[in-house]
Amino acid sequence: MITTLFYILSAITLATAFLTILSKNPIHSAIYLVLCFFSIAGHYLMFNAQFLAIVHIIVYSGAIMILMLFTIMLMNLNKEDEKNKSVLSRIAAVVSFCLVALVLLATFIKAEPQMSRYYASGEDYQSIKVLGQVLLNDYMVPFEFASVLLLVSMIGAVLLSKKEYING
Repeated sequence: MITTLFYILSAITLATAFLTILSKNPIHSAIYLVLCFFSIAGHYLMFNAQFLAIVHIIVYSGAIMILMLFTIMLMNLNKEDEKNKSVLSRIAAVVSFCLVALVLLATFIKAEPQMSRYYASGEDYQSIKVLGQVLLNDYMVPFEFASVLLLVSMIGAVLLSKKEYING
């Protein structure tokens, strides 16, 4: 049962990832990416990481995809404005993709897993209570820096997308 669910989620993840890349419409690509994020959250649930799955759905499927959709809408992508790529640039893209794929394949083939002993500390790091204590006690300053950084980036995005009107 679990193996079947894993294969179904993996097929959905791979299919929606490829549809994200291959789709001509950017809105459809964003929707496929959201479906891919949900299937990855399903993998997290299979690993018994409920908190990580919920945070993944909230952060990626919620916040990041909304920002991407706003960016797509602000860019005003029209097919009439898009220039056709030359044959030489398409060939260069295919060659570079093949070279990167070859390097990755060679890296995976040559890689050897390192076996080390696993020591169980007995601490439950899946618990939201333990995670909250660690996050808000030990890592309070980096947590606050991250929140300020996100606030400043949101303000910057709003200021960059603001249209200037000249009275004249």
